[in-house]
Amino acid sequence: MARNLLSSLRTLASRCLAPFHRAALDHELDEELQSHLDLAAEEHRRRGLSPEDARIAALRSFGGVAQTRENIRLHESFPFLENLRRDLVYALRQIRRSPGFAASVIGTLALGIAAATAMFTVVDHVLLRPLPWRDARSLVILHEGDRTGKGNQDVPWLDIEAWIKRSHSFEQIAYSGTISGRNYLEGKNDALAISGITVSPNLFSVLGATPLLGRSFISEAPSFAPGKDNATIILSYSVWQTAFGGRASVLGKVVRINGNPYTVIGVMPRGFSYPWNTGDLGQVWVPIQLSKDDQTRSYSAMSYEAIARLRNGMTPETARAEMTAIQKTLAPQYTDPDLRKDHNTVVLERYGETLVDKDLKKALLALLAASGVLWLIANVNVTNLLLARSTARQREIAMRRALGASGWRVVRQMVTEGLVLSTASALLGIGLAVAGIHLAESARPIHLNLDLSARVNPAILAVLCGLTVLSALISTAWPALVAVGAPIEPALKQGGQQTGSGRRHHRMRGALVALEVAMSLTLLVACGLLLRTIYTLRRVPLGYRTDHILVASLNMPSWRFSGRNMVADLYNPLLERVQHLHGVQAAGLMSEVPLGQTFNIALTLRLNGNDVAARLKPVSPEIQRIFGFPMLAGRFFNSSDTPTSEPVAVVNPAFARLYAPDKHDPSSLIGTKFWSTRRNVPAHIIGILNNERQGTVAEASQPEVEVCLCQINPQATIYGPATIAMDLAVRTEQPTAQMIPEIRDILRHASPELATATITTMDQIVEDSYGSQRLAAHLLEIFGGSALLLCVAGLYGLLAYVVTQRTRELGVRIALGAQRANLLWMVLRQAAVMLLIGVALGTGLAWASGRLVRGFLYGVNAHDGWTLAGAAVLLLASGLLAAYLPARRAAGVDPMTALRTE
Repeated sequence: MARNLLSSLRTLASRCLAPFHRAALDHELDEELQSHLDLAAEEHRRRGLSPEDARIAALRSFGGVAQTRENIRLHESFPFLENLRRDLVYALRQIRRSPGFAASVIGTLALGIAAATAMFTVVDHVLLRPLPWRDARSLVILHEGDRTGKGNQDVPWLDIEAWIKRSHSFEQIAYSGTISGRNYLEGKNDALAISGITVSPNLFSVLGATPLLGRSFISEAPSFAPGKDNATIILSYSVWQTAFGGRASVLGKVVRINGNPYTVIGVMPRGFSYPWNTGDLGQVWVPIQLSKDDQTRSYSAMSYEAIARLRNGMTPETARAEMTAIQKTLAPQYTDPDLRKDHNTVVLERYGETLVDKDLKKALLALLAASGVLWLIANVNVTNLLLARSTARQREIAMRRALGASGWRVVRQMVTEGLVLSTASALLGIGLAVAGIHLAESARPIHLNLDLSARVNPAILAVLCGLTVLSALISTAWPALVAVGAPIEPALKQGGQQTGSGRRHHRMRGALVALEVAMSLTLLVACGLLLRTIYTLRRVPLGYRTDHILVASLNMPSWRFSGRNMVADLYNPLLERVQHLHGVQAAGLMSEVPLGQTFNIALTLRLNGNDVAARLKPVSPEIQRIFGFPMLAGRFFNSSDTPTSEPVAVVNPAFARLYAPDKHDPSSLIGTKFWSTRRNVPAHIIGILNNERQGTVAEASQPEVEVCLCQINPQATIYGPATIAMDLAVRTEQPTAQMIPEIRDILRHASPELATATITTMDQIVEDSYGSQRLAAHLLEIFGGSALLLCVAGLYGLLAYVVTQRTRELGVRIALGAQRANLLWMVLRQAAVMLLIGVALGTGLAWASGRLVRGFLYGVNAHDGWTLAGAAVLLLASGLLAAYLPARRAAGVDPMTALRTE
């Protein structure tokens, strides 16, 4: 039985592979058939027949050789595979005969497939990628907010403790915080910048994650006294590889984080991250150590991010209702009314839905829709090309059907040709998609919190295969059905190039061109709106100079200066060395340069019974000279502001309008006692800066307070946050490429950790501040430009084909006295009708899709008439220009040549 099964499998494999070894099999079959014929002829010769008569008799007794050969072929293989092989060979032959047509179809479809694949890859990577944790859909994040459910407040320990004891919706609740400041894992000669997270011992259990090496923290009741796990640490895979070379001997090793010793007890698997997507820094986790502040519900209490796992059968809605009821009993325990207001209810969301900003989601989905439109335009264009080609091949198709081929057989042949073309398009498209993703990843603005390090995974390959098959079916099946549905007899009678060029087919192709125009106009209008936004943003007065300024974002190793004065021991010597470099006009420090995205200090306090909220920026006196900040009133910091002089502050107009005694006179704030930056010594406001753009160019100035860095020492109330991060700004006369190595060398000597500081120009920071608008504009430039190109190519191809098909008619018209100018106008009028119909339809589509880009716009309305008119004029002009070439060819037809050809 096993032998029979093996024989059957061999026979099956032989029949499956037979179409791919046809030449060798045909040779063997011909030899075998010839051997049989020779034997039969020899037998007839022995009976006395002549060699010629013997050969004829052998053929007569054998039957039809061709039929026998075909029957044996079908027996040795599967008819479907044999027919598929023939269709593929015929398709390749057709492509070789018409390379220009094949290149047009492949290039057009590749462009559409590349755009759709690249955008779907990014959307899949950012929005759809599953979290690598057990049943990640059951994980929810817990914050606190006001009665309306708005707010994103972290949670004090006392509330988390009450939730753990009283809630029944969760299996477990865990919580986490961060190690304050910039964190470094110390090495022998350098230090590795890391992200340090403090976690409850049960965090990894809640996430459903186990270490790759070692163990997790021991889950036990939290304590306000140091426990046995409080000096332990778990490393991420990237930190383990970078700092310890992936050696298993790291377990039990004592490492130092910011000068504090920890014992390594575990290493998490590759790809594990919590919080998710925290940037390029590797992560380490240490147990939370509760303090006496955690026993209060006050401003001094530490706040944590709570994450929980829902019990089986529980929904977020049910859990939210329970937590809201619990929080109503906890909110009255906040003695401060402002705190009570902000911690009145529980905000519960699935963790996966909090990882991507809602505006970014909308942007990606809008761009995905734009790439889908481009894909549709590509398919419509190719369908038009194949409709024209099927019309030109109608005589061939009619001849095949007259010889016995079924309509399904002809359709299958043409669909096979489409699949071959689409497969080639997909291969080219995936190459373009991967190249586009790499280009976008390298050019990502620093202000855009978007991870573009996507790779084409199996899901994307499945989408690509689906797009390929769908493109082939859309672009090929319809033209094939149209061609097969045409009557056979008229095609065989008439012949020539005019076969099948009836009004119905012409209207069909014209409608497709109008549809292309409509979709192209939609993309062009969106692109125009974003380009106008960028144009407007570039002309917004910033309130400071940006030319010839280098900015270095310093990761301050504050732990190296523990117990020391960072301003005196690090910042002042650093500035002095930089200022003595050749070509440096001025150098200064500030916690964050305008439009920067490094370190934002929020100042919140009560002053004279009022809540004061503003940005806080420690700056050195040289900053005004570097940026050229104009003063609205008073003065900026200078050399007279020293650590021992009276504390001073400078504010901006947005702050002055809110807190000045005279709301109509911001200068009335000068001289006001403001805030005790030094214990029991209030600071005085000495100046008011003019308006400046701080966070983004599109946002108006927010209240801001600047304090003099020179006056900050370890005894100052803001010493910790004011010295934790700094941007070094340098105004130079020298080329930036020449200055960067010298500045980096000074930073390396100041502290080894500063050697990896990011150094860029202020002009580049301004450029990056356009963020999502610039990226969306660039992508839509590509989509809109491609759509315009495809639209123009489709219109040109259709009109060129129509002119070719009507060559005899045009020749007759000229012979009968028609003016060439009239023929030129006839073709242009035909193009103008299609363009105007498309523009009318596209205007409605553009108007409806304006809300998709509304969130990106600045200084321009989503339904801006000038932008719509400009896009329409561009499309009409490009279309008419594309139509002019076929029109001129029509007007230049030689009647004698045209009639002689027919």
